[in-house]
Amino acid sequence: MLKLNQKISLSIFASLILILSVNAQNPSKTITKELEVPKYILPKILLSKNGIKINTIEKWENIRRNEILSYFENQIYGRAPLKEILPIFEIVENNSITLNGDAIRKQYKLSFKKNGKILSLILLMYIPNKKEKSPAFLAYNFGGNYTISNDTCIYVEKKNTARIIKRGKNILRWPINKIIKSGYALITLNYNDIDPDKNNFSDGIHSLFYENGTLKPKDNEWGSIAAWSWGLSRVLDFLENESLIDTKKIVLLGHSRLGKTALWAGAKDERFSIVISNNSGCGGAALSRRRFGEKVSDINTNYPHWFAKNFHKYNDKESLLEVDQHMLISLIAPRPVYVASASQDSWADPKGEFLSAKFAKDVYKLYGYRERGLNLFPKVNKPIRGRIGYHVRKGKHDITLFDWEEYIKFSDFHLKN
Repeated sequence: MLKLNQKISLSIFASLILILSVNAQNPSKTITKELEVPKYILPKILLSKNGIKINTIEKWENIRRNEILSYFENQIYGRAPLKEILPIFEIVENNSITLNGDAIRKQYKLSFKKNGKILSLILLMYIPNKKEKSPAFLAYNFGGNYTISNDTCIYVEKKNTARIIKRGKNILRWPINKIIKSGYALITLNYNDIDPDKNNFSDGIHSLFYENGTLKPKDNEWGSIAAWSWGLSRVLDFLENESLIDTKKIVLLGHSRLGKTALWAGAKDERFSIVISNNSGCGGAALSRRRFGEKVSDINTNYPHWFAKNFHKYNDKESLLEVDQHMLISLIAPRPVYVASASQDSWADPKGEFLSAKFAKDVYKLYGYRERGLNLFPKVNKPIRGRIGYHVRKGKHDITLFDWEEYIKFSDFHLKN
């Protein structure tokens, strides 16, 4: 048993125990990092810039929420165009019975046209084979629709046929049968079809909005995460006309960089019923001021296109931000939100993700939701299920069957009860 120096406070001791419990791969290195987390003061959610105490729903919705949303929009993710483009669609496949009769498969090609340019994407749907409308999980995939299943009927665009097509490459991340049998549809598309994930703004959705010789977004305009978020809202526009989908019950889900995307899309678009962030880390659910794992400077250096150019001003200067990520989660209130971490994913800072969920609860309290379960960091694989959900799952940076099982239970509780 280790003997602690009497000068080590009980709070530091508790922090060491927490970190040991969620980071088994290299505990000594992780402890050093946790002890080096700087002292920080989080911006107050319920105090306006003019010093007004936010103690009612009306004050939150009319004053403070707008301030926070505007700051995130201009300084972190970037402003997306106000002029929306409704997609032109064509049917690729309609109402094919699949999964032993349990599901209907649909595929659509959506095209956006503006300023003489066009951008197209393929939307894949698996929908429970029943007469009434179904709630749905909406989620981007990383490698193409054909990577989520071995289903040979999933359409592959001609632009992809020049390379080796690995059907079902990411099948373990997509338990389609379980989703369908739980009564949910699955709607997915490749995030690269909205904006290719590279430091180049010439070949994605951005280019459709360029005017007067513009070649890239302005410093306060949308990076790739805001573009991917914009794309999710346009898919929701399209789904309004889908007779088998209940668009009042759309669960928005994202993993990793797409978890960041889901949180921002959910904050911006209040039509999403539930928002789920899986291992989203820096710029997602994790508190930036903790500077633990991936930092603002890391993310802006390695992925300079993800955020607005203005966000780069805060590299190694997180304390200058007027917001932190708990305030992003608060923007989703009063809708249910779920934040999930992985025990061996220290780069995404599980503790920082939990604290964001915990400190967002003050806004949910305005709406009558007292999230008492968020007072203490939970044990591994022991979910917290309230209006704000959280779990830290055993394992690495990934989305697993355990995660999906919890997301289905969480969605059932809020959408079916």
